[in-house]
Amino acid sequence: MFDKSFCASCEGIDCLMNCQWIDFNGIDDARLEMQKLINEDANGRVLQECIACFGCDEYCPNNSHPFDLINELQEKHNPWNMNPAMVSKMIDMYEPKRTLEIREIDPTKPVLNKCAFPKVNGKQMKGKMFDNLQSVGGLHYFCNLVYQHVAKPSVIKERVPIVLDNFKKIGVQKNTEVICWHDECYGLYTSYCERNDLEVPFKPVHLYEYVYNYLKQHESEIKKLNLKIAYQRGCSNRYIPETDKWLDKVCELIGVERVARQYDKEQALCCGGAFPWKGKKELLIPTQTKNIEDMIQYSAEACVFNCPACKETLEKQLTEKGIKSYFISDLARLALGESLDY
Repeated sequence: MFDKSFCASCEGIDCLMNCQWIDFNGIDDARLEMQKLINEDANGRVLQECIACFGCDEYCPNNSHPFDLINELQEKHNPWNMNPAMVSKMIDMYEPKRTLEIREIDPTKPVLNKCAFPKVNGKQMKGKMFDNLQSVGGLHYFCNLVYQHVAKPSVIKERVPIVLDNFKKIGVQKNTEVICWHDECYGLYTSYCERNDLEVPFKPVHLYEYVYNYLKQHESEIKKLNLKIAYQRGCSNRYIPETDKWLDKVCELIGVERVARQYDKEQALCCGGAFPWKGKKELLIPTQTKNIEDMIQYSAEACVFNCPACKETLEKQLTEKGIKSYFISDLARLALGESLDY
């Protein structure tokens, strides 16, 4: 979790100075607010003004995970004044209601982890790349990182060990490749678990890496798409920025140009879907407008997502502006000559 050992000697206070949502009156002001966080001061500005985009974790040059501290304090002090009934309903919504049905897998072959939403993305999980994969999915395999958006990291700590044990029960081994459909799953197993001393009983593989490797094996079948795309990063991708290289490799293989727009990579903007939960509804439309206008300015013809919630939040507005919405696997399938029936 949060490691404060670097904070006293940190010259740039990058975690706060690079924040897109909170303005500081110089580095001394940011340093003061950082110290308030370390002191667990309920009156610090950061707790109230933070929108939980996870960006500070990526900005920290020392891998100290400041958002872990912020999120724990948000749970402790409730600065967002979130509706208790809404939070309680959300906690109950993603808790498994049935006993886990053990369906053993072949640990020598890759496994597609569909997480809690196998039906939501059911159509996207079809085609040559996925049809022959064994898979797991449902609430028993839910990554649970969504609870950071409602300031309930305690729920994640409680449930993740159970999820890891569920994977053990189906027979995964340390070298079993588990392909993570979502950034949140991959971020959980490669970042969250590591910093919480939780042993992952398998080898996590990001969807982008899997798609790239499949495309390389079928490179002769690829027909270049000649398409310009904007990339909408999910919040949890901040934990795993190394996956960016796989996205760029996929784009190069299938003839897709990722436009070099302003709000990409470290400057990516949140989709805003969770803003109303946190009493920040006034930020929603301006943020989405700024983001989509940026895509238009740089001539993006489509927007690529890896988060179903981001896609659901922005797709209607994008469609109205003539910008199509895809998962990167959708584009890979099109490049392989498959058609999409959605």
